[in-house]
Amino acid sequence: MDARQLKYFLAVVDAGSVHRAAERLYVAQPSVSQALRTLERDLGSLLFHRTGRRLVLTAAGHALVAPAREVMRGLDLARATVEAVDGLLGGELVIASMPSQSVSPLARLIAAFAAVNPRVQVSVRAASTPDDVRRMLTTGDAELGVVAASPAAGSLPGLAALHLETQRFAVLGRDEAALPAGDPVRPADLAGAALIVGQQGTGMRGVADTVRRQAPGSRFAVEVEHREAVLPLVLAGVGIAVVSDSWRALAKAAGAAVRSLDCPDSLDVSLVSRPGRLSPAAAAFHDLAGSH
Repeated sequence: MDARQLKYFLAVVDAGSVHRAAERLYVAQPSVSQALRTLERDLGSLLFHRTGRRLVLTAAGHALVAPAREVMRGLDLARATVEAVDGLLGGELVIASMPSQSVSPLARLIAAFAAVNPRVQVSVRAASTPDDVRRMLTTGDAELGVVAASPAAGSLPGLAALHLETQRFAVLGRDEAALPAGDPVRPADLAGAALIVGQQGTGMRGVADTVRRQAPGSRFAVEVEHREAVLPLVLAGVGIAVVSDSWRALAKAAGAAVRSLDCPDSLDVSLVSRPGRLSPAAAAFHDLAGSH
């Protein structure tokens, strides 16, 4: 068994077929097939059931996935640690983040990190929900994650969490005339409003559901999975958006009107990681986040 075989095995697991795995690895398909056969021979067990072009993990295959990911993470950590002996002179840090939290606080944390470590490439991967972040950390697609959840939701099992901030909620309108007078705005003040909301399962959507129940005649005008569309829709006059406070500065800079929302809900924003040793870049980012 060697690292290349495990790398090819995990590529097939994640891609779902030898053909797609070979494309992602930029290698010939026979090379992937041969590596799998050799790995199965070395282990003395079939790792996949082959049904036509489909590959389905056997019980042995399922058992190998987690240890294989640990081996690959260990190799990446070893490489990054050696490269960082003389300082963080390069490399990549992958962070999974929910959309609103990539606006704030992640943007300012990256700015502070980049100022000290300009040669480290930071990649931010989109995740719609905390569970998406957890899956990306579990599979190794990201090393750090930024999540936001209601305090009642608790921490994500199996992950270490560093609390960053607590966010409340606000409403955005195209201009002052689009929003009720007064600040904060009560949900009942939004009676008859057309609302722009996020997808189900998010904190923003939960608060929007509460607003609709308490605001007679209000309706969901647009439901968006791509939260980057929220502010353009507001500025186009489509409706009023219920968002977390992370949007406040960006919305004001774009010319939108912003009011605090009078509701008890809040979001705990945390930087999460898998337990154990972090790469030098991830450790430096974690330390910086803790100091901020």
